[in-house]
Amino acid sequence: MSGPIIVVIVFSVAFVVYVIFAIIQGQRRKLTAGIEDMVGKIAVAQTSLNPKGMVRAEGEIWAAVSEGGDIEPGEEVVITQVKGLKLRVAKKSKEKEGK
Repeated sequence: MSGPIIVVIVFSVAFVVYVIFAIIQGQRRKLTAGIEDMVGKIAVAQTSLNPKGMVRAEGEIWAAVSEGGDIEPGEEVVITQVKGLKLRVAKKSKEKEGK
């Protein structure tokens, strides 16, 4: 075999190994979309929540239920749970804002 053929074979095998490695890593990655990803994210109240109302989360309007107190329109809230098409939210604490 000549030199150029060996070089092409080595690069081809290296490329195939790289592609297989990339596919395996992609399959192991944690899911980063959907309902599971929303818990802990920030939403903004669109209407008064006392305790039910509407919030904007991830660019969409969601029905929400407040946990612990009334929330005024424009206030930021933290999503604590997703149940069907309703979000459970809590007021964003001042302690977390400083971090």
